[in-house]
Amino acid sequence: MTIIGSHVNMSGKEMFLGSVKEALMYEANALMVYTGAPQNTRRKAIEMMKVKEAHDLLNINNILLGNIVVHAPYIMNLANPAPEKQQFARDFLTQEVIRTSALGAKQIVLHPGAHVGSGEDEALKRIIAGLNEVIGNTANLDVKIALETMAGKGTEIGKTFAELATIIAGVTHNERVSVCFDTCHTHDYGYDVKNDFDQVLLNFDKIIGKNKISVVHVNDSKNPQGARKDRHANIGFGHIGFTALNYIVHHPNLLLIPKILETPYVKIDDKNIQAPYLEEIRNFKEKTFKKQGVLAHL
Repeated sequence: MTIIGSHVNMSGKEMFLGSVKEALMYEANALMVYTGAPQNTRRKAIEMMKVKEAHDLLNINNILLGNIVVHAPYIMNLANPAPEKQQFARDFLTQEVIRTSALGAKQIVLHPGAHVGSGEDEALKRIIAGLNEVIGNTANLDVKIALETMAGKGTEIGKTFAELATIIAGVTHNERVSVCFDTCHTHDYGYDVKNDFDQVLLNFDKIIGKNKISVVHVNDSKNPQGARKDRHANIGFGHIGFTALNYIVHHPNLLLIPKILETPYVKIDDKNIQAPYLEEIRNFKEKTFKKQGVLAHL
């Protein structure tokens, strides 16, 4: 069975329970949440997040906790050369790992960082040091930090499999480090996920090990291969296309790994936008591309 879902919201009075309800609306059996707004540090107390009620609903619908993914906020940069910003990233990531565990999730996706002009070699060292500190701070927790493959815009680290391999090798307890494989990002950097995903995966396996992939972000791309821009498109409406992404979603080496959609909301009219996830998930389940429902507005 394909394990697939999408990013869902966590806000209002129902919090995590509301996230699970939204995922069920999309006929998903996996989901990804932020523990709060990705652009700031404001977070509600775990006691307010309706975790037990969410777990009860997950159990009723046979959705495993291992299929719940948390995404770290964008405001942290472990590679920043400024010491105070490095420490902020380490401290806040520590708290996010603790919150991930409290939700019952087993992994948190992290953008590795950006060197902001200080150079890649030194940035890699700072990321490694930061991860070692965070993992040391949370040694009693069963949560993996999934480093996301990046598109290579600006000064991003993690755009190549070799960079991710360097980070993983440098982390002392790297059993706590995995990889989030983003289809749009890898395509935008230059990997040929559209025409030869098997070769890309073989390359990944040689450099990192395919067993390190713990989640896949399934996104089409608004850009041609190698553009390094990171602009997601709806499934079947970008430069990767439905056929290639459907192959990845159902790839035998990835069957037990959660696949998460992060595609754009669709404009219905001048006042309304809607999530495309129900239609996109159905298309993947049926292995057929249809411009149905919300997707008919594209």
